[in-house]
This record gives sequence, structure tokens and C-alpha cells, in this order.
Amino acid sequence: MEQPKAMPDVRGDAARRALVLQYVTIAYNVVEGIIAIGAGLAAASVALVGFGVDSGVEIVAALLIAIRLRAAIRTGAVDERKEYRALRFVALTFFALGAFILFESVREIVTGAKPEKSLVGIVLTGVSIVTMSFLASAKRRTGLAMNSRLVVADAAETRLCVSLSVTTFLGLVAYALLGWTWLDAVAGLVIALFAVNEGRRAWSGELTCDG
Repeated sequence: MEQPKAMPDVRGDAARRALVLQYVTIAYNVVEGIIAIGAGLAAASVALVGFGVDSGVEIVAALLIAIRLRAAIRTGAVDERKEYRALRFVALTFFALGAFILFESVREIVTGAKPEKSLVGIVLTGVSIVTMSFLASAKRRTGLAMNSRLVVADAAETRLCVSLSVTTFLGLVAYALLGWTWLDAVAGLVIALFAVNEGRRAWSGELTCDG
């Protein structure tokens, strides 16, 4: 397993940008989660409620990383042991998210559940695709600039959330326009496998900063 050649740089502008990105992630996901769960309950939509749960997972991960970044910036040094534990925690959030998506996808297939028509859900997931794509790219660039495995792993989790946004969006649109009920569940299975693989990489330290 290849390790980063240097410790994360927490003294430069990249570290401060990384912290700001975590704050933006937290704020956006709070709003997104409230709207998604509210709209999902109102429309009895499993897909939207699940989307809101994903927002909660992202909030927890971003909050932990923000705490670690603030401590590192304040002291000017990285606590390797705490950084390692935080990276393991991010890996666990991948596993939790993958398990949740897998459960919901299998449940949809077995019960024949149909995603409800929801204009609010379509607009919300469409906005999230753009917003989370920007955050994922910005986090990865920043993580590479400061040589932080933790920030790079968080960028990978945000990319996973983009994938979930896309599948939820397509599932809602496909049902609203074409009456397709299978797309959401099948795509969910693929994303669940991706989440588990990314979690494994984060746990083993394979999400490194080598480009």
C-alpha cells in the first residue's frame, strides 16, 4: 500500500479552502435533507426519503472532517492517529450508505414499490447534481493540493452522493414521463457496490493523493 510522501499541509490556503468547503457541504446538506425528507414523506416516496438520509450521512462525515481540519489549522500540525481514525470513520460512512442503498433497492424490487411523482424531488435532485459535482471537484483539487488523504476520501464520498442524485433524478423523471419503475432500483444496486468499494479503499488507505 503506497503512502503519501509527505504529511498534509495545514498551514497554507488549501487547508483553509478545505475547511470552507466542509462548511458549505454541511449547510447545503442540512437544507437538502430537510426538503428531501419532507417531500418524500408528503409524496410517500422511498427514493426521496433515502436521498434525505444520504444528506445526513454527508453531514456527519463533513462535520468530523471540519473538526479535524480546524484542529490541524489551529495547531499547525496533523495528529496522524486522529487523522487515521477520521479516515476510517469516513470509510464506515461509505459502508453505511452502501448498505442503506442496497436495502432500499432490494426492497423496491421485491415489493414492486414505485417512486412517486414529485416535482419538488426532480428540481431538488437536479440542483444537487450541479452543486455536489462542484463540491466534489473542489474538494479533490484541494485535497491533492494539501496532500490530505482525508479530504480526498471525502471528495470521493461527495462524488458518490452525485451518483445518488443522478439516479434519484432519473428515477423520478423516468416514472413521471415514461412510467418506468425499475430504473431507480437497478441503478441503486450499482451505486451500492460502488459505495462498498470506495469504503474498502478508504479503509485500506488506497484513496491516496497521487493524482
